Amino acid sequence: MEIKKENTALLVVDMQNSFTEPKGSMAAVGLPYEELLPAVAGCRTLIDAAHTADVPVIYTRYVFQPDYADGGLVPDHIVPALKENRGLAAGSWDAEICDELAPAEGDIVIDKSRPSAFYGTRLEPVLTGLGVRSLVICGVTTNICVETTARDAGQRDYFTHVISDATAEFDKARHEYALNGIGFIFGWVNTIDDVLRAWA
Repeated sequence: MEIKKENTALLVVDMQNSFTEPKGSMAAVGLPYEELLPAVAGCRTLIDAAHTADVPVIYTRYVFQPDYADGGLVPDHIVPALKENRGLAAGSWDAEICDELAPAEGDIVIDKSRPSAFYGTRLEPVLTGLGVRSLVICGVTTNICVETTARDAGQRDYFTHVISDATAEFDKARHEYALNGIGFIFGWVNTIDDVLRAWA
């Protein structure tokens, strides 16, 4: 499926200090944050290309209320160390988008408290308002928030393109599994070069 420029948005998933910085909460709970760093440069390239091509850029942030009232199973039961380390708390440095990828004027930021960018957020009304029918998705982590968002996008009949070299996962095998699953039924797996050619 050809990537388009018209009626398309770039969705930058969860490129936050929590995931990309040595003092972030992912490192604090013992996860290998450095495995996610290759996605930073790829996301930067795609963001710049989108701005040049007048493709809307939408960021997501994985954010919990300061008291974790909206946290659910992940901070309460599955990864309690996240809550203990005040990870991804609204208003914290940890929850902010990393400096290298800071949103520009006119970019849109969607906060979410679950892996899917569609669940309980204003993403779909924003996409409808912009006339978007195709999504180019980059960010972290491939197997969790990127894949869950891509699956939800595909089930809503968005033409969904996940960019293999602008996404990353804590475990490379899970990165590959996620891309294989997405490409099998929910959308298409592409590269940065594919996007640059399409938006040139």
